[in-house]
Amino acid sequence: MKKNAFALVAAVLVAGCILPEGVTEEDLLSFDAAVASIGCDLADESDYLPVELQTGMPREKLLTIAQYKVEQEEAVTLSNGGVRIKTGACAPAAAPAAAAT
Repeated sequence: MKKNAFALVAAVLVAGCILPEGVTEEDLLSFDAAVASIGCDLADESDYLPVELQTGMPREKLLTIAQYKVEQEEAVTLSNGGVRIKTGACAPAAAPAAAAT
């Protein structure tokens, strides 16, 4: 019985993290590193080309991952139609705490 309960809990936890078809955890890590290396925004041709070269992924896959990151709240959509990654090396710096007086 306990074994079934653990399997059910694991299945529920994994269900919230279903990756898009054809995307692996390695793809996500490679995407994050490549986007971080260009300044965390992926918006136009000058952003996509180096990320494509670094990851070896086609544009369509990069777009799929970017959309997935937005859905997972790991990225935000920019007004110019691009995305800004907000996790890992691209996580916003914490605001300094106000000095106590």
